[in-house]
Amino acid sequence: MSESSAVIVISSHVVRGTVGNRAAVFALESLGVPVWALPTVILPWHPGHGPSTRVTMPDEQFGQVIDDLIRAPWLGEVKAVLTGYFGSPTQPRHVARLVTALKERNPDLVYLCDPVMGDKGGLYVPQATAEAIRDELIPLASLATPNRYELAWLSGADLDSNTAVMDAAIALGPPKMLVTSAVPMMAGGTGNLYLTGNHALLAEHRLIDNPPNGLGDLLSAVFLARLLSGMDEEKALQLATASVYEILARTAKRGGDELTLETDAASLSTPMAMVQLRHLMHPFRTRRR
Repeated sequence: MSESSAVIVISSHVVRGTVGNRAAVFALESLGVPVWALPTVILPWHPGHGPSTRVTMPDEQFGQVIDDLIRAPWLGEVKAVLTGYFGSPTQPRHVARLVTALKERNPDLVYLCDPVMGDKGGLYVPQATAEAIRDELIPLASLATPNRYELAWLSGADLDSNTAVMDAAIALGPPKMLVTSAVPMMAGGTGNLYLTGNHALLAEHRLIDNPPNGLGDLLSAVFLARLLSGMDEEKALQLATASVYEILARTAKRGGDELTLETDAASLSTPMAMVQLRHLMHPFRTRRR
């Protein structure tokens, strides 16, 4: 990594567990990427484990921290920004100011927006927060990593096929998109669908029931680290998917309720899991004929 290789990671922080910043920061640093980490909310553990106290960074102070970052003398170190879970509708607006300032300084800045807002059960953040992510951050994103249900909400479309997923991704706007929980082509599988101007790739692996939380946070961070290293997109997708699947499978085998990143750190750098990679028909290519 060069000196200008730091990533600002902005998401939730849990005391126990490996979701949000806890997953993303560990993954990035394990792969040699310096990290600046800013929490949006602090929780004892993921709410799925039971009642827990939620401490949200106050909007005014959060904005002041963003102002400090914009003025930071080390801002030239930053090569990318990764955002995840937000605790209020105002936080994405402040982050938009930061991303805009960074892009003015460095037009090659990579902004990965992971719009953490829902799953197959619908939104689990207030609609105003989801709308702020959609309106303020998605337009700035170099790369977005929604799951299929988040993309359905963002696009207002039913996504029951990968063709529909690709159409929605193109319509939404970011030049690159990695959609998790894509429609599987493999029996008993699940996949990650990556769409760019040149490629439509589906990386599939076996579905594991009742997975721990944090898989999306982990995938976004690992994929970003691979891209920042200069790896080509196809290889980055294959390795990132393999890393996440391998850690998930090993966690499930142990019966863990949180991803066992500390035990399986080697899976981040040298995953051995097999991933099925397919080239799909790209909607843009089809229409141009």
